[in-house]
Parts: sequence; structure tokens; C-alpha cells
Amino acid sequence: MLPRRKGGEEPVRVEPELEQTQTYSLRTPTGITGLDRIIDGGLIRGKTYLVAGETGTGKTIFSLRFILKGIEIGEPCVYVPFDETIEGTVEGALTLGWDLETPMRKNMLRILDARPFFAEVVREKFMAEVVREIVKELKRHVTEIGAKRLVIDPVAPLIGEVVDVSWTRDFIRGFVTAVEKFLGCTTIITSEVPTGSGLLSRFGVEEFLASGIIKLAIVSIENRNLRTLTVRKLRWTRVDLTPYVYEIKPLEGIVLLEPLHEYVKKLKE
Repeated sequence: MLPRRKGGEEPVRVEPELEQTQTYSLRTPTGITGLDRIIDGGLIRGKTYLVAGETGTGKTIFSLRFILKGIEIGEPCVYVPFDETIEGTVEGALTLGWDLETPMRKNMLRILDARPFFAEVVREKFMAEVVREIVKELKRHVTEIGAKRLVIDPVAPLIGEVVDVSWTRDFIRGFVTAVEKFLGCTTIITSEVPTGSGLLSRFGVEEFLASGIIKLAIVSIENRNLRTLTVRKLRWTRVDLTPYVYEIKPLEGIVLLEPLHEYVKKLKE
């Protein structure tokens, strides 16, 4: 019921606000050519996604393209490359024609050589304190540049030496929860899986905690090795489970071509 004024006057009517153009979307583009088309436009903001794959499938290239897309649309980014130095990351990106130094100078990108810090924290602290210290350090960098995207590539060194699988799983669970709660970034973590294993993650828990899983693989068909991308899970999204063949190209990075079955059909023809 509408509220009535004193004295029995007519109800107070609130005029509807003028319709405004919506400039904010719940989804943010990945930058991967052909991927956003099959995942309803992109990843849900503020959630954590797992990119898993064997050696040589392009997990780092995927991550960097995600970062560069963020910079293109005005979203500052933090990138944590555990398998590479800052200099090595910048030089490696140049081989694909990607300039990382300019956005770093403009405070749109921060690359962290955080391995010494994380190794010390993991070795000396209890699990809850480990998560707290790591997220605190990440939050400092995220806050300083107003980052909207975060990449940890890969997640394994963050954990250190695995001596207890249950501890490791609890750690990852706590870490992912804390990142989403306290950082608010759209986050990608990468995980290397053993060649030919068919696994979705290294520790067997990341796939349950992430809001989505993108699996990169190498398959041998018709005497050819093909790289394939499969969206195995994406919460609140209509998922096309079809494996897609992709190529890695300069400037573009990962480029989805066509479904694997269509590609194979053309090979046979």
C-alpha cells in the first residue's frame, strides 16, 4: 500500500526515476579471442577462476592476456608470476608483442616477485596466519593501485613444500575464500597438472573452490598435436562443454578456432 499523508489526503506517489543507461556489467571480458562468446560475455566480477593444464598449454599466456585486457578497459591489475622474475616476465611478454613496462610505469600493472616473502611466511607460520599474512600483502598492492584483476601463476609455489595433503587443501580453501572476501578482484589462479592425467587441478581441491575451471590440454589426433580449451565449470553460466581447438599467436595470444570435432572432420576430409 502507498503511504497516506495526515488528514486523509491522497497517497504520496513517488515519481519513477528516469531510466539511465547501465554502464556496469556483472561480467568482465577475458581478452581471449572467441572465449567470451561461449561464456555469456566474460567472467563474473570478484570471483576466482582456475586455469589448469599440462606443461606447454599456454597458462601463462592466458593469464597475461587476461591482464592486458584489464588494462585496455581501465582495470588496474596485479600479477604474481612464481615461475619467473619480473624482468623475465617483461621480456617474455615482448616475444608476443606485449608491452608490460608502459602500464607498470602508469601504475596500471604491478608485477610482484613475491617468492621470498611467501616462502618465509609459509615456512614459519600456522595455516590461519599464513593465509592472513599473504592476503594482507596482496591487499596492500591491490589497494595502492586500485587493482580490479589479480593473477597468481601458478598457485603451487604459494603453498611451499607439501607435507600434508589435508593441510594443503585447507590452506587453498582458506586462501580462495579470503581473496574473494578481502580483495574483491576478479582472480585467476593457474595450476599445472601431470601430463596425460586428466586431472583438473594439482591438489584436488581447487576445482571445487573456484567459480570456474578452464582446462587447457594437448591432444594427439590424426598424427597431429592439437591444443584444446574446455570450459569445465562456470557458476551461473550456460556452459558449452565442447573442447575447442586453439592457437597461440603474436599480439592476440590464445585464439579459439572451432570445436574439436569440426576441426577433426576437416582434417579427415
